[in-house]
Amino acid sequence: MLHFYLGKNKEIEYCFNVETSEPLSSSELAILRQLLADGFVSESISSTPSNHGGSDVVELGPRMNFATAYSTNLVAICQTCGLEKVVRIERSRRYPLSPKTDKARFVREHHDRMTECLYPEPLKTFETGLLPESVFVIPMMEKGPNALMEVPGLAMDEWDRNLYFDYFVKEEGRNPTIVEIRDLDNANSEHSRHGYFKGKQIINGVVMPETLMEIVQSTLRTNPSNSISAFRDNSSAIKGYDCWTIIPEKPGKPSPFVKKNFTYHIIFTAETHNFPTGVAPFPGAETGTGGRIRDIQAMGKGGLVITGTAGYCVANLLIPGYDLPWENKGFPYPSSLATPLAIEIRASDGASDYGNKFGEPVILGFTRSFDQRLPNNERWAWIKPIMFTGGVGQVDALHIKKGEAEKGMLIVQIGGPAYGIGIGGGSASSKLQGENEEDLDFNAVQRGDAEMEQKMNRVIRACIEMGENNPIVSIHDQGAGGPANVLKELVEKTGGRIELRRIKLGDSTLSVLKIWIAEYQERCGLLIASSRIDGFKSICEREKVNCEVLGEVTGDGRFIVHDEQDDSTPVNLDLGKVLGNMPQKTFKDERIDRLQEPFELPQGVSVEGALYRVLHNLAVGSKRFLTNKVDRSVTGLIARQQCCGPLQLTVSDVAVIAQSHFGLTGAATSIGEQPIKMLVNPEAGARMAVAEALTNIVWAQISGLEDVKCSANWMWAPKLPGEGAALYDAACAMRDLMIQLGVAVDRGKDSLSMATRVGDEIVKSPRELVISAYATMPDITKVVTPDIKRPGQSELVFLDLSSRRVRLGGSVLAQVYSQLGNESPDVDNPKTFKRAFLAVQKLISENLILAGHDVSDGGIITTFLEMAFAGNCGLEIGMDGPWSPGERLFSEELGLVFECGFRDTRKVFEILATFNLYPTTIGRTTEEKKILVTYNSKVVLKADMPILRQWWEDTSYQIERLQMNPECADEERKNIFERTGPKYNVSFEPKLTLAHILETTRKFEVAILREEGSNGDREMTSVFYQAGFKPWDVTMTDLISGRTTLEQFRGLVAVGGFSYADVPESAKGWAATIRFNERLKKMFEDFYKRPDTFSLGVCNGCQLFALLGWVPWFDLPDEKQPRFVQNLSRRFESRWVTVKIQESPAMMFKGMADSVLGVWVAHGEGRLYFPDTTLMDEVIAKKLVPMVFVDDKSQVDGVVSENYPFNPNGSPFGITGLCSPDGRHLAIMPHPERAFLKWQWPWMPEYLEKKLEASPWLQMFQNARDWCNQAR
Repeated sequence: MLHFYLGKNKEIEYCFNVETSEPLSSSELAILRQLLADGFVSESISSTPSNHGGSDVVELGPRMNFATAYSTNLVAICQTCGLEKVVRIERSRRYPLSPKTDKARFVREHHDRMTECLYPEPLKTFETGLLPESVFVIPMMEKGPNALMEVPGLAMDEWDRNLYFDYFVKEEGRNPTIVEIRDLDNANSEHSRHGYFKGKQIINGVVMPETLMEIVQSTLRTNPSNSISAFRDNSSAIKGYDCWTIIPEKPGKPSPFVKKNFTYHIIFTAETHNFPTGVAPFPGAETGTGGRIRDIQAMGKGGLVITGTAGYCVANLLIPGYDLPWENKGFPYPSSLATPLAIEIRASDGASDYGNKFGEPVILGFTRSFDQRLPNNERWAWIKPIMFTGGVGQVDALHIKKGEAEKGMLIVQIGGPAYGIGIGGGSASSKLQGENEEDLDFNAVQRGDAEMEQKMNRVIRACIEMGENNPIVSIHDQGAGGPANVLKELVEKTGGRIELRRIKLGDSTLSVLKIWIAEYQERCGLLIASSRIDGFKSICEREKVNCEVLGEVTGDGRFIVHDEQDDSTPVNLDLGKVLGNMPQKTFKDERIDRLQEPFELPQGVSVEGALYRVLHNLAVGSKRFLTNKVDRSVTGLIARQQCCGPLQLTVSDVAVIAQSHFGLTGAATSIGEQPIKMLVNPEAGARMAVAEALTNIVWAQISGLEDVKCSANWMWAPKLPGEGAALYDAACAMRDLMIQLGVAVDRGKDSLSMATRVGDEIVKSPRELVISAYATMPDITKVVTPDIKRPGQSELVFLDLSSRRVRLGGSVLAQVYSQLGNESPDVDNPKTFKRAFLAVQKLISENLILAGHDVSDGGIITTFLEMAFAGNCGLEIGMDGPWSPGERLFSEELGLVFECGFRDTRKVFEILATFNLYPTTIGRTTEEKKILVTYNSKVVLKADMPILRQWWEDTSYQIERLQMNPECADEERKNIFERTGPKYNVSFEPKLTLAHILETTRKFEVAILREEGSNGDREMTSVFYQAGFKPWDVTMTDLISGRTTLEQFRGLVAVGGFSYADVPESAKGWAATIRFNERLKKMFEDFYKRPDTFSLGVCNGCQLFALLGWVPWFDLPDEKQPRFVQNLSRRFESRWVTVKIQESPAMMFKGMADSVLGVWVAHGEGRLYFPDTTLMDEVIAKKLVPMVFVDDKSQVDGVVSENYPFNPNGSPFGITGLCSPDGRHLAIMPHPERAFLKWQWPWMPEYLEKKLEASPWLQMFQNARDWCNQAR
């Protein structure tokens, strides 16, 4: 084994542990050293470790039993560069310790115990010495059903044990293998089969007339409307629109993009990954996200992924040094689970990182913290947390239904190799946390590889874009239960035979059992006709995805797994008997009347004092710590995400996506959930969850209220006393309200083991129903956001939907004073609510609402304050009523607040009156940033808006300090306190591309080049198409294999993303592939030097161009070459920033100098590093810096910003782009291709919106076309 050492700073040194099949030659070693070095500077890496002054050194790194995703990517890079002898490379971390450091504690706090371990000495081998366990039988013939009780970790109850005794012993006349038992434990677990929702419910001795499943599905039977697919596939679908987009002319091959018409239906899915996230937050959340993405991919014959949503619920945060008075510091937490604070940070890290690398933006979400002992002495807390993930996609109408399995069809799997991870996850998720042995919980957690899933997505997308020639007959994703579940699902009605050893292994020590049931991720199972398999394999080869033809459909109803190694059959099942219509289970419960105490605000508490606490509550305060680290712009299909207004604050109610870059049809989605109110009254809480989803989606003009469909995700512990009855009552309440409103549930999931054993106590997680509403939109630009638009020229109107009630039960106000309350807000008048929804839709259609926000967590005071925070202005509010100020302002009763221009208020009132609705004007907006609130003519709050906004930001800021460079967090807190907002300047007149240019058949060809892990290619393709080019889909494998070359192209565009998952650093593998392949190196250099060519590198492509030496000019030595390194914040940054276009030779910016524009950034390594600072001075002097970050004062004095977050990565002088001296080659970190349409801008001043015909960023690409015309 080889070892190479790379010092990053005084605190840490990396060690690369390299395993090879045989010794490397000197030339191979030289390449390897450059691959592992900083940049390509060989001298930065050493074969000997640093001495660290003789300090004791702790080395932590990956466990031995399987290769990490890091190793997989790095080995792939090595092999592409000709280093085929490299088998595995794992990176460990070496920390020098001071003599005073507690070594054991340091080790405990600095590694992930699930994936990492301590290296007591330098590694000598990755071999573990483990041998695969043999298959054995369970002696049920000898010991009866209870023989299964001797198998640790099973989730089977007595009913299950008797069922399998009857099948195996009485019918099959044999003992089952351990493989079959583990297989069925997962396949028929509550997690997989939803036996509770389908079961008979007996409450208070009375048999309920419907099952929970029937209750939920009755909403759709009553209100089917636009439903296309429901309760039967991996995702649900509603009727979409006819639209057009561009796709490769020959999907799966290098080819130009061509225009094509489609009928795309909108699809939605939602999942939770609660159990794994509690045990190991980062991998638990990333694999939850990955699994949900595969549910979109596996819709029908293949679905298209667009966007995601996310939610996290945890117990008390207990942030060190930050006191939240309502948090009980003395509550115990189990050692088997991560701390709530760690879950909040690391779970959101995992989900964000996965989406960032896959290329799926997260554009909506929620988070809560709750841990309270109620007056009846019950403790309710999210010790078992919630990790929620939802997703919106679309499916071609041709592919909405899966094809039927037919005898002779091939059973195929694509994706990553098999590892011994996620053992029994479906089973473990069906048990209360703490019932399992800790090691079994640990084994049940999976690990994710977003890079692999993204490559698999490319294969599926290519098949989808073949339209009627799609080779996929049926597709299912691999999740709970591993191959055992997914492959049986493909052939459930027909049977099939599998050759186990055709599954590619990533761990040679895997037993048959682990190969078959382990939940290794990033895999899908497919049925493909034998006549189409060769073409399918070629697509997989192009995208570098493993393709396994495992077996075929038999048609005999049996499912057989054959092991070629010993000619055994570890699985041989009659599918109709083990997966058919399983007998219905019966569940009994009694209603428990848990009388709660009324909420009482402590004596002497002022509105300001109560507000201080409420704004610091996690559910109410800023979610900046979540949104700043997750990509919200990738795909270029995002019309509305979490942030809005000039300051991009996290107050949006609804998310909106487009179906195409070439039209305005799309979809809106929103979330409603009110778990704390469910503790007071489960029925009221369920109704309020539905209502919240609708008062959020109402701000987008949808195709109709009847077109709203919902995913209902239940997180409960119904097998505990009283909780089954509470769940049943909540489901009935949800059903009744939905039917009255005309909306429906079309899919859902349940997680019904939401409790944790803590010592001798069972702690229940708060009852939760997450309603994800989604609906189609004929025009995605018709959206109202909460940020006040016209300070000083508008007033606020309040539409009270509560029948003048002010109940405080389950409110944030009650929580922050360690109470619950006894009476929850409710939907008292569904007819009024429905009229209000329709009325607001009418007002939006007539452009009468400037801003709008619903009343929810924190009450109406939070509603109008968030509108002012986001609008960066003040308010003068006057309300009255018979209640106390605290009741009126903090009650979370249903209501809507909207901003209207002074001239429009009368018209708004007239329209609302036609709906029998009578709002009140509650105040006016002011330019002065002061908040004045009077109640019954008495001043109850008088404060500076920035002070209140900082209270609202405080908890997010404290979390930020723990998940990033704390100095950057401190700087952001200071710099955003009194922002003025960006001042844009467009120094030219943007125009749409003329029709005759778009319609001509003679266009300049541009290669949109992608490597594995690239994810920004489709939006880049669209903007070049929209500028009049003929863009081509070209992969690095196309160039390597010779399927195409660069000779025919005038333009070369390297797109954004995470090539090789940023291993070993951003774009390093992509650059190495070119640098160390002589043919490719010459091809790229020839293209660069041709005088009639241009190139653009964006984000990952920008990093590539720097590492190739294309900017600032060619042939700089590696030790002087500028490159892009980790952001100063030490994390991925997703921001809508302001940049200034400077005078430069860059031809793509011709005529755009002095423009100050908003643009998206989304990168983790965007800080420009000049090893030679004199070179930086020369670059600036030669005006080779075409784009810089600027702050809010940019238009006045041209200040170039180095202040965070205006400069999100810390580049010197705000530099975020370089060009070549002749202006033909341009590298920039921001993403203009995600803002080339006006609706892609998350904020644009009203005057600019009205003035501009087109987005200013389109000009860049039109300039490139004009240049090509002139450089013929």
